[in-house]
Amino acid sequence: MDLFEWQAKELFAKYGVPTTRQTLVSTPAEARAAAEQLGGPVMVKAQVKAGGRGKAGGVKYAATPADAEAHARAILGMEIKGLTVHTVLISEAADIGAEYYLSFLLDRGNRAYLAMCSAEGGMEIEQLAVEKPEALARVPIDPVAGVDEAKALEIADKGALPEAIRDQAVNVILKLWDVFTGEEATLVEVNPLVQTSDGVVLALDGKVTLDDNAAFRHADVHDAYRDNSATDPIEVRAKEKGLNYVKLDGEVGIIGNGAGLVMSTLDVVAYAGESLAPGGAGAVRPANFLDIGGGASAEVMANGLEIVLSDPAVRSVFVNVFGGITACDAVANGIVSALDLLAGRGEELTRPLVVRLDGNNAEEGRRILTEAAHPLVEQVDTMDGAARRAAELASA
Repeated sequence: MDLFEWQAKELFAKYGVPTTRQTLVSTPAEARAAAEQLGGPVMVKAQVKAGGRGKAGGVKYAATPADAEAHARAILGMEIKGLTVHTVLISEAADIGAEYYLSFLLDRGNRAYLAMCSAEGGMEIEQLAVEKPEALARVPIDPVAGVDEAKALEIADKGALPEAIRDQAVNVILKLWDVFTGEEATLVEVNPLVQTSDGVVLALDGKVTLDDNAAFRHADVHDAYRDNSATDPIEVRAKEKGLNYVKLDGEVGIIGNGAGLVMSTLDVVAYAGESLAPGGAGAVRPANFLDIGGGASAEVMANGLEIVLSDPAVRSVFVNVFGGITACDAVANGIVSALDLLAGRGEELTRPLVVRLDGNNAEEGRRILTEAAHPLVEQVDTMDGAARRAAELASA
């Protein structure tokens, strides 16, 4: 989960990282009041989860509360990289003497953590990495050993941070490591980390990505900071039901058990859709990723079907199940019960389901579906054949 800047800086303050005072507002009048309360010049900063806010006109210096109000009026409602600005951050302006860069991130390729540090902050890190790679220090972090004072000093040295701020920099590095590990983040970034004209080191901006896999250990933070305004409402409802669902732009709803099988199903459906549309024009595609996992109970299957069918773009549904720990007869009973449950809820069932069962007790599962004889359910023995049939139905 990516955080907004105001959320990242709030976490920084929680762990003692030196930063500026701030107030989040959603109207020009609130911006003026916040600037008056903070006193002195402030920065008015668009709150969207995207880089390049300054270049887009989403970051402005305000010398007076009236300026803050005017800038907020101009920024609120603007679009930055396709994202609409609904809130702005009013934060104390700092008299910047120098700008640096510092981050911790998960280095998946090396199965370790990585610290990056540079005396040349302020610019986009991707640009710095391309134009002056030698100016960006990359320091591997042993996950077991972590970051102590000696390691923090090494990071500061390799990043060429000035000797005059070395002690402050080490303190900030240690505290940012506490943020990174304490919140189980995959990224903690400060750009810029600044030295003010009077020699104080501050984190003026922040970017934090929290690991959703650790959300159950940090429910207070994840629940408080989760923003669903930019998330597809179907995905929000699926998450509330505990389903692993991702909305896609297609017409064939996909339900499967196991992420690998579902990914393969997406591929075969896309291929079938293209084969039915010479030249690719009008080819049907997968409408979603939905992994119901190993427990295909009636309720789980009903929830899955309800979520998939709530997408108006879906014209057919492909249920692709390989029986393992959960046998195919249990899955078949789940499908039959799910359809009854949905009908009992008043759901209008009009779109066809193509079901392919294989693996443990597949023959019994097929028998159950055959005897149920639901008018919307078709069975196809092979994965490719079922994908093609689902694509045909969606194309009709």
